[in-house]
This record gives sequence, structure tokens and C-alpha cells, in this order.
Amino acid sequence: MSSTLVKDKLKAAKIALNKKEFQSAHDTSLQILEYEPENYHAKIFYGLSLLELGQVDQSEQAFRLAIGLNPKQLLGWQGLSKVYERSQKWDEYANTLLEIATLFGNADDATKCAETVQKLIDLRRDQGSRRQLCDAMLLYLPDSPLYPTLSTLPAPDFTNPVSTTTSYSQAAIHDSLPILEEVVSLIETDENETLEREIARRRTRLTTEPRSPQEVKNEVVREVYGDSMLPLLYDEVLNHPNTSDELRRWTESKLLRHKRDHLFSLPLNDPKKRQLAIDVEKLVGGVVLLRLPDELAWSIFIDAQDCETIEGYDFDILRQYLKLFPNEALARLIQAYLAYLGVPLSSEETATPPSSSLDDVFRAISDTTTALQSSIFARRVTITVSEAGLELVNKHQEDSGSDLVLVRKAFNIALATSLVHLYPPKHHTRALRVLEEVLSEDPRNVECLMGRGYVLQRSGKWLQAASCFSRVIDIHPDEARDSIRAQEEHAWCQVQLYHLDEATTELKIVIGLLESEEDSEEDQSRSWWRLGRAYWEMGPEHREEAYKYFITSLKHYSSFAPAFTSLGIYYSEAANPPDPIRASKCFQKAFELDAREGDAARRLAEGFAEEREWDIVDVVANRAIEGEGGFEDSQEVIAGRYLPVNAWAWKASGVVHLTRGNFPSAIQAFQVALRADTEDQSSWVRLGESYSRAGRHVAAFKALYRAQELRPEDWACTYLIGDVHRQTGRFQDAIGSFRSVLQGRPNEPGVLTSLARTYVDLGLSELSTGFVSRAQDSFVTALQVSFQFLDTSSPFHSFAWKVIADAIYYLSRVSSFTDEAAVRAILLQACSHLTSISEERLAGSVTMPITLPDDRLTGTDALKVAVAAYSHRISLGLLGPATTGSAWFDFGLALFNLAGKVVPEGEKRDNVLKQSLASIKEAIRAQPGEDNYWRALGDMNLVSKPKEAQHAYIRALEINSKNVEVWTSLGFLCFYHDDLELASEAFLKAQTLDPDHTVTWVGQALIATRNGQHANSRMLFEHAVNLSADVPEADIEFSRREFDHYVNTANMQRSSPNDLFPAFFALDRYLKQRPDDASALHLFALVCERIGHVELAIERTEHAINVLEAAYEETEDPLIERQFTIANTTVARLRFAVRDYEGAIGSFQSALGLLADEGQDRVLKTQCLFGSGLASFKLGALDAAIENFEAALVVAGNDLYMRGHVTVLLAQTLWTTYTEEGREAAKSQLLDCITQDPENLTAINALAGMGILTDDDSLIDAALSELISLPLDLRHRRDPQRDFSYILMQHHLGQGNLTAALSQAQMAMHAEPAREASRRTLATLLLQCGLPAVARPVISQGRDSDIGELRKSIGLRAVATALSEDEPSLAKRAHVAPWDQSNWKILAYMRNRR
Repeated sequence: MSSTLVKDKLKAAKIALNKKEFQSAHDTSLQILEYEPENYHAKIFYGLSLLELGQVDQSEQAFRLAIGLNPKQLLGWQGLSKVYERSQKWDEYANTLLEIATLFGNADDATKCAETVQKLIDLRRDQGSRRQLCDAMLLYLPDSPLYPTLSTLPAPDFTNPVSTTTSYSQAAIHDSLPILEEVVSLIETDENETLEREIARRRTRLTTEPRSPQEVKNEVVREVYGDSMLPLLYDEVLNHPNTSDELRRWTESKLLRHKRDHLFSLPLNDPKKRQLAIDVEKLVGGVVLLRLPDELAWSIFIDAQDCETIEGYDFDILRQYLKLFPNEALARLIQAYLAYLGVPLSSEETATPPSSSLDDVFRAISDTTTALQSSIFARRVTITVSEAGLELVNKHQEDSGSDLVLVRKAFNIALATSLVHLYPPKHHTRALRVLEEVLSEDPRNVECLMGRGYVLQRSGKWLQAASCFSRVIDIHPDEARDSIRAQEEHAWCQVQLYHLDEATTELKIVIGLLESEEDSEEDQSRSWWRLGRAYWEMGPEHREEAYKYFITSLKHYSSFAPAFTSLGIYYSEAANPPDPIRASKCFQKAFELDAREGDAARRLAEGFAEEREWDIVDVVANRAIEGEGGFEDSQEVIAGRYLPVNAWAWKASGVVHLTRGNFPSAIQAFQVALRADTEDQSSWVRLGESYSRAGRHVAAFKALYRAQELRPEDWACTYLIGDVHRQTGRFQDAIGSFRSVLQGRPNEPGVLTSLARTYVDLGLSELSTGFVSRAQDSFVTALQVSFQFLDTSSPFHSFAWKVIADAIYYLSRVSSFTDEAAVRAILLQACSHLTSISEERLAGSVTMPITLPDDRLTGTDALKVAVAAYSHRISLGLLGPATTGSAWFDFGLALFNLAGKVVPEGEKRDNVLKQSLASIKEAIRAQPGEDNYWRALGDMNLVSKPKEAQHAYIRALEINSKNVEVWTSLGFLCFYHDDLELASEAFLKAQTLDPDHTVTWVGQALIATRNGQHANSRMLFEHAVNLSADVPEADIEFSRREFDHYVNTANMQRSSPNDLFPAFFALDRYLKQRPDDASALHLFALVCERIGHVELAIERTEHAINVLEAAYEETEDPLIERQFTIANTTVARLRFAVRDYEGAIGSFQSALGLLADEGQDRVLKTQCLFGSGLASFKLGALDAAIENFEAALVVAGNDLYMRGHVTVLLAQTLWTTYTEEGREAAKSQLLDCITQDPENLTAINALAGMGILTDDDSLIDAALSELISLPLDLRHRRDPQRDFSYILMQHHLGQGNLTAALSQAQMAMHAEPAREASRRTLATLLLQCGLPAVARPVISQGRDSDIGELRKSIGLRAVATALSEDEPSLAKRAHVAPWDQSNWKILAYMRNRR
């Protein structure tokens, strides 16, 4: 294609575009590019056509190619800008506009350049961020590359702004101040939002090292202000010729704050910090120089002044601040301070004397303190907290980079002086560090030298202190007040060094100098007192002269406390005769004037202690502690940094806190006292006692053992060690400690009481763990020790009777005693003391005097004695509400338990219960805040008065909402009255408080039972009995449910006797505490029967029969009679199991004599006749057996189940007569039974067995045909023992059909592969067939989870294996069941074969 043709094509494309024939333009342009790919205009036309055709991406690519061919051509950029505008890609559009403006600028086309810039600014206003708008507007400033071109625009015509398209740009170029202001405003807003956003975000960021909010803020400020354009823009505004003075001041203020914030954010070692500090200093200096009203600048200027004293500040500057900012808090402070100094408020005024209204001045100064927390000047004026001032100086150095050396020194001097005189010598260690720091810089600083001297005085370093005061005397002339004080202190050091002549001379000189000084009365009084002390130290012959000087001291200043202390000592030690009354008055006066007078306070406390005025002793001790700064900072005391001056005061305070029950405070007091003297044995003892009562037993042991090391013969320390052992449950160690004390002091009442109480606690511990016999011995020993206490001359017999009654009450928890003679003897000894008891209080529950039964002593007899003992305790008289409440509570609770056990229902029981309730209410009146008393009241009313019970429980929870016993009782109240939901919530709350509380789990188990959730109930009971606490009720309920679950018909095939072992152990534990519970004994016998302990079962059942017989003789209750009958039936069955057939018949006959023919007795009577017949059959008395079976059939009546069992045994008995008539009668009985009960598989199996024995095939077929036709599951359900399979195999074997027998055995095993009996049957047949290799895997694949099944299978396994390999298995079988003769026979057979 020629160049002419290319030009024609370009014209055609352009015409097509103008005519909006975009497809034609597209095709034409494409033809040109195919011939000439680098044609710039063809690419432009191609891009435009693509854009109009909607192909935006291809259009952008075409324009980019065109720009690549000629970047300085505008057409490509303009086309690209259309693409971005059309596709709303605003950032790319803005960048393209900037390129276009740059091209116009390079071409010096000011108008086009300005129009493009205006378009860019409009775009950024609509679619951009603040920062992007600022970048666009900055194009109008002189630093812009477009400025040379834009500056050629003519000045704007404000009268006709629409005359040109660039009026906005013209105005911006010829006056850039509005542009600057807008840009500054945009950047300020953007930076402020960035700061707030980033600070908030970073404060919640998780970091490895925690940072303070200020550190986070500084980090963000550094990042934002480090690249900020604001300082340069502020400078542009300040240098602009059109800037007004107001705008200039405002901009300078913002520049100062910006640079100050940036300066404060930089670390101290940052190189930029110094230059920024200089800039800030220049800005602040300019503001102050020109007297401009910028409060921040003035505050910075004032705080930056480095003056050694407060008077070094320029008062003209302060006055000018006061004039410019009269309403600021600092201005009010300056005004008050100048008024205090008498400095005029303006330079025109003359000096005025200090303000007479000092209270108003001080009030004004203190009112501004809170508002000026960060002002160094304010801290120096108020000097309230020098430490805070030092912190401000450090912060000023960190922020500005400049250190205020003189200001720091002034604050250190003020701090050190304060620490020296604040509760000396408490803060002297810290003060000395500050003093040494100042003196290292200024060795001649008088205030620090004086302070160092005072510190050395308090530490007893009198020679070094004298040296310090000598240096002060050398620095100051003689007439200076500091020099006089230094001479006085130097003389006092000479007194302490016993240079008494030199001291008296110096003190007299000092007194002479002070007489000419104004306001020196207190100094003179101190000097006269010290002179008196110097003469006092000279010896007794100078005491009268010293007394005169003490009087002279008080004449000069009547409130000088040390003089009164010295006078008190004089009156008590030197006066003739001594005058203790005057001495006490002097000590009181001294202590009233100054709580730091420790000697006076100690003598006062000793005097009041001799008079047993303990409250006053406490007041004196606390004020003495307060005087030495002991209460100034409790955290410092706790941290152990505080060394007391008056250790005796802390000991006295600790004893008072200990007697009042405030144990933490007592512990702290004794710890502080021990810091002064670590060898004080009495303080260690008291500290150990405090730890013990606070429950901190490990610390108590350490303290008490330390006290014992210091003084091994102290019996009180040994006693306290024993008491701590008792509290921690180490009862044997406690008993050993108490016994060791009693060896030296055999009649010490307190030790005897604690020993008895320890034996009671030991008994309770043993009782809870099942050691009933040991517990009884412990309770008896406790009673013996208590009676030994009664033989002493102690008046506190009420405490001993509390222990006696408790021990007897706990003894009554068991129904019988292992050592009945010892228990009887100790109870008789107790009864001998119980002769003067009010029988009215007992309400007829106990007959006085108490007589114990001659035959058998029970827990009920002990309970009667306990009730009488509690009543006797009340009769002895009670001291205090706690003792009264405890006595009535114990009596009421014991009486309530006695009423439930021995008092028959009726008016008498009502009276006893009424008395028990009245006793509990009496206890509540004495101690209404005791929650256990309210709980007991609720328990007593739980059944009869539920509303009162609910009120009592709620009252108890109001007192102590975390009492798990109360929540449990409330749960049982709701359960008893069928509110299961509330009961469950109460039990759940109790479990939350104490997950190991057994009774709560029992309650939840009962709720589960009530809801029908029996599996969950069993699980909860199982958890309850496995907890540490021993609750007999949980044991018996758990055992009942386990036994019921075991004997349930649905579980018979899945249950194993092993499942009853938990119930066995639970019942055994229960019967150790309640050995006469007939129901538990009977249940235990039934459990023992199931697990094979038949002899033990007989023993327990006979015990139950004896208990029931005794109970029936006393009450003649028909329910007890029925229980007696059932127990006889059980023991008869058990005797039959051990082949005691005659004994079985006797028991069955005993039961028969008590049974009727109807109702439930009919079932029992049938079973007794059935059992008697079976026992007679075993004894060979066939006639008697048949007679019993026939009688059982008559009693059974229409009960097919019982008739079936009796009929089968009757038929078997008739069969054993070996007569034809008997056998026919047997068959007839079975046929009749099957006719009446076709599903009686026992009768069918028996009939089939008879057919097999007589080779009567018709009888066998008749018996077995119906069974064979039954489905397998139904057959198994009717034949749980699988007798049918056994009969069928025996039938095949009888016919000699071994294959059919094996087939039947295999079918039985495959139907129930987990059934061990089926495997044993098949293995036996295989062994009989001589196939041991086949039998071995059959019998070896069984499970060994059941010890009974293992016992039965292990012999077959041994026989089935190689003879030389498995003899140990046979030995194992014999070991598992040594009573089984078959095991020994098999073992002998195997050894014989070998």
C-alpha cells in the first residue's frame, strides 16, 4: 500500500469517525495498521473506534501503543483520558490528566494547562481523598513544575469571572494564600483522623512487650509527623505577603504545637530532637518577646526556666502571664504566690507586706494543684509532692531534650528534707541517697548537710553527725539561724558521746544566741531540755539540777513534749518519794503533744496493762504506731520494708487483734515486731497462733517450731503445735503433743479439753472411714480425759460437758459396741454426774435417773445419755451468745434424733418434738446470724411444716449463700413435696459449690428415679458411694438398686455375679456403722448368696432374724413380723444350698407357722411348702416330700407359674419312687400341667426326659415337637437355661446318633456364640469324640470377664490342649476354686496321663 493510499485511508477513517460510523473507522484503521503497524494516527483512530464500539480494554491498549510511539503527542493521552473517564477508573484518569497538563506546560500553553489542572482538581474533589486533592492543589504553588507556565496567566477579572475558562486558576496563581489555607486545613484533618485511628487500633494490638498508651501515641505521632508537610506549609503561610496578623498568630500557634508534639514523640537519642527543640525554643521565645497571648508558649517558657530557688524566676514574666491570662489556673497560683511574698502584681506598684490572710492564700494555692499536675513551676510553689516534681523534670528532659539541673537540685533538696523529718527514721535510707547525690554536686549545701547530720543522729553515729554540723558552722557566720541550730545539734552529739562538759558549754552559748532571735521559743525550750539531759547523764547528784532545766524548758515553750517525758521519768525514778501519779500525768501530756514520744507511750501502756485496761493499751499502742508512721503506707508494711521503732506497740496491737479475731492484722503486727527483734520468742508464739487461727497451718508450724527452738521448755508453744496438728487432721501428732504437755502439767485444764476434743475428732475421722471399733475407743478415751478435767479445780466445766456430750452422741451413731464393757463403764460414770437435770426440759424423752439395760447396750441407750448430758450443760449456766446458741442447738438436735428413734407416735412424741424445736429457736435467738441453726430448724420442719422449713432455709442462705448443706436440704424439701424442677436446681447449686458433697448426688439420683431414669439414677448413686465422704444412706440405696438391676428378668442373661461386688462392699461398709439394720442384713445376705458366699449369707440372715425378733417383742409391729417371716424363708433356702436340709425344713416350718393362706402370704406359703418338700426329698423322706408338694399345689391355686414349678418337682419325686404307679402318676401330673400351661418349658423338658429314660418315642415326640416348631427367639425367651438343647442332645446320644448330637451343639453355639455354656457343651462332645484339637479353639475363644464362667471353662481348656503344655492352667483352676473336687480330679488325671 502506497503512502498516498495510506493518507486516503486515514482521511476516510477520520470522516467515518466524524459521521459516527465507528465500525467503518475501525475496519479502515485496521487495514492501515496491517500495512503500517507503526502509524501513530491509525492507532489513534483505531483506539477511538474501539472505545465507541464498547471494547474498552482493547481501546486502552491501542492508545498505550500510540503513546509508546510518541509520548509527547497529546492525541494519545487525550484518547486514553476518555477511556478512563468512560470506564470510571478515576486514579488512572487523574494520572492521565496530570500528564496532559505537563505536556501543555512544556508547550507553554497556559490556558490549556490551567483548564486541565482545574479538571484534575474537580475530579479529586468528587472522587479522591483529601491527600490526593492536596496534591492537585499544590500544582498552583511556586514549587510546582507547572508554575512557570501557569504564572503567565493574566490577572483575574473579578468583575467578569465568566469571561475566561481559567478564572479559578488565575485567582490561585495571583493569590495562593486561599490555596495554602485550604491545603493546610485538609492535611490537618487528615493527620488528626490518622492519629486517632492508628492510636485506637494499636492500643488493642497484641504485642510481646506491653506498651503504655503514651508509648503507642508517641510511635504514631513519629510516623505521621515525620513525613508531614504541615511545617513547610505553615512557613509558606507565615511568609506570604497577604497573610494577616491574626492568621499569622494562629499559624504560629499551630506550628508551635505541631513541632512540640513531634519533639515530645522522639526518643532522647534521636538526632532530629535537638533541632526541633531549638525550633520550639525560638517559637516560644518569639511569643514571649512580643507578649503574644499564647498560653502554651508562656507555660513552656516558665517551666523551662532553670532556677535554683523559686525566687529566681523573673517576676516580670510572671506578672505578664497574669496580665495576659487572668482566668487560667496558673495565673491564680501566681497571684496567690506573689501575694504571699508581698510582691506587687505590676511593675508600677510598690512593694507591699505579705498578705495577712494566709489561709486564703494557701487555699487559693491548694485549689490550683489539681489543675496544674503537669506544671513544674506549680510543683515548686506548692512543694506538695517533690517526687512528682522530679517526675515532671524527667519528663521535660525526655520531651524537650534539655535537663533542668538547678530545678532538679531544688526538688531533690526539698524531697530529702521532707524524708528526713517524715516519721524518722522510717525514710532515712531513701533520704540519705538523695542527700549524697546533692552533696556530690554541691558539698557546701547547708540544708543537705543538716539533713545528713539528722540521719546520722537517728542511726546513732554521733561522731559523724557532729562532723556534719561542724561543716555547717564553718560555712555560715555565727549569727545565722542555721549556724545556731548546727551548734545546738553539735552540742547534742557531744551529750550522746558523753562529752558532757563541752556539751553544756556549747548549749549555754546556743541559749545565749537564741535569746536575741525572734520566734525562737521552741528552739530555746529544746536547748534547755537538752541541757537538762546533759546534767541528767552526769549522774544522780545532778538530777535536781536537770529537773530545774526541764521546768525552764517548759516555761519557754509549754508544748514541748520531750520535757514532759523527762519530767515523768524524774517523778517515777529520781523523786523522793516517787510520785507515780505525777509521772503518769507527765507521760500522758507528752504523748498527747507528740505521738512520737515512744518512751512515754511505753510507760503509759505498761501502767494501763497493770490495771488491765486493755482498750486503753490498744489506743496507746495504735497511736504510738501512728506516730512512727506505721500506718502511713500499709503496702510498705506488708512488703517488709518497714522497720519499727516501737516494737512493743506492734506486739500489743497484735495481741488485741488476735483476741478480736482479726487474724490478718494480728499476723502483720507480729511480723513487724519481729523485724525489730528476731529472737523474741513470745512474738513467734503469738505469730504462730495467729497463723493457726487464720487457717495458714504451714506458716503456723514454721513460726511455732522457731519459737520452740528459742525456748524448748515453753509448754504453751508445744500446746499450740498440737492444736495446729489437730486442725490439720494429724490427730495422733496432736495427741502426742498434748500428752507431752500433760507430763509436766497433768491438770492443765486447757490442755485436757483440747486432748479430749482431739480424741473426738479422731473418732469422727475413723468413723467416716469405716473403722468403727477404733472410733469407739477414741470416743471412750475422750470421755475419760474429760472426766479427768472435771476432777480439776477449773470452773469451766461447761466446756468439758460439751466434749462429753459430743463424744456420747457420736457413740450413739452405732447400734452396737465392740467393747461393750468399756462403753458401759464410761456411760455409767457419765450418768453418775447427771443427777440434777430438769426433767421438764427433757419433755419425758429420758427418765431420770438414767438406768442402762443389763443385757445388751445399744446406740439408743447412748443417745439418751447424750441428751441428758447436753441438758446438764445448759443447767451449768452459759456465758455469751456463742456458748448459749451452741448448747441449745446441740440439745435440740440430739432430742430430735431421740424422738425419731425411741419415742412412740402420739402426744409424748409431739411434746418431745416441740421441745426440740423450742431449743433450736432458743439457739437462733442467741445467735441469729448462725446459718447452721436455721438449717436445723428447716430440717426439723421439712415434713410437717414445709413453709416454715422454706423460710428457715432462705434465711440461712441470706446469711451464707455458699453453705452447701443448706442448698442440699432445700433440694430435699422441694423433692419431698414433688417440686422436682426446683429440687434439681437446688442440688445443682450445691454441686457447683462442692462437687464432692455426697448427699447432693444422692438427691440427684432420687430425682432421676422419680423421673423414671433408672440407668442415670444407678450411675449417680455409684458416683455418690465412690466419693470420700461416708454417707450410709447412699450405700444402702446404691446396693438396693444394684441388686434390683441384677435380678431384673430382662438383665438375667447379661448379668454376672461380678456385677454385685460393688453392692457387696457398699453394704459391708454400711453394716459396720449400722450392724443391726435388719433390712440391710437381709439385702447383704441376698447379695452374698448370688456371689457364692452362702455361709456369710446365713450368718447375716440369722443376725437379721434375731434383730427382728427383738424388735417384734418390743413393738409387735405386723410389718416386722412379715420381715421376720421372709428372713426365715431366705435362711431356709440358704441352708438348703449348703445341704443343711433339716435346718432348712425347720426354718420353712417357722415361716409356715406365721403365714395365712390368702393374699401375699399365699405366695410365701407355697414357696415354704415347696422348699420343705424339696428338703424332705433330699433327706429321702419321699412321702413327706410328696405331701408338701401336694399341699403346695393346693395353696398355689390358679397361679400357673407356681403350680408349674411345684408340679415338676412333684413329678420328679414320684418318678424317684421307681414304681410303675409312681412313674405313671408323674407323667400324668406333667401332662395335666402342660395342658393347663402349654408354655411351661420346664414341664415339657421333664416330660421329654422321662420319655428318653423309658425309650418312649411317642412321649418324646409329643414333648419336643411343639418346641422344635417354635421360633428361636421365642424358644430362648421361654427357656432361659437352654434345657431344651440339652434334652435334645441327650436324646440323640441315647439313640447313639453322635453326629446329630454334635450338630445340635453346633447349632446352639452358632445361635449364641457369646454363651460360654454352649461352647463348653460342644467342647465336651468333641473331647468325648476324641477330637481335642478341634475342641481347643472352641473353648479358647470364650471371654474371661466372668470369674464363674472362667472357673467352669478352664478345666476343659486344659484337657483340650496338649497334656505337657497346660498343667499350669489346671493348677490355676484349682487355685480359683479350691473347694471344687472336679478341679483336683482333672489335675490328677492329667498328671497320671503324663
